Amino acid sequence: MSAADQAPKRRGPSLSESALKKLSFAHSTVYICLLVVWLVPGLAIATSIFGFVHGIGWILMVLLILLALRARVVTLRTATAVAVLGGIAPFFGSYEFFRTGRRHDSAGKASGEVSGEAGVAAHGTSPGGR
Repeated sequence: MSAADQAPKRRGPSLSESALKKLSFAHSTVYICLLVVWLVPGLAIATSIFGFVHGIGWILMVLLILLALRARVVTLRTATAVAVLGGIAPFFGSYEFFRTGRRHDSAGKASGEVSGEAGVAAHGTSPGGR
């Protein structure tokens, strides 16, 4: 075995759905700030700064969401909301992450109820007959 085989392999950063969700909400916050400073007269420098951060943030979100879609971390619907509709406003992507999270939470609760009933059936006792 060579030294290259024994060296630990480096892994790239993880593209988890929770990390992308946090980035999406951060981008939406930057966009809200951009809208506020754009509407208030006399804040041209702040508008330029938040506009730049929003533009770079959107480009990075599109790249990250496409990588996550390729790795099957997010659905095509979520990727479309972030990449395409996010060009109009990043709130679409944040809402889609929120909706997906609620769907996963309700599916987890439903499967917990099923596994609890299956556990009762496996032990041969009824829920009221303990």
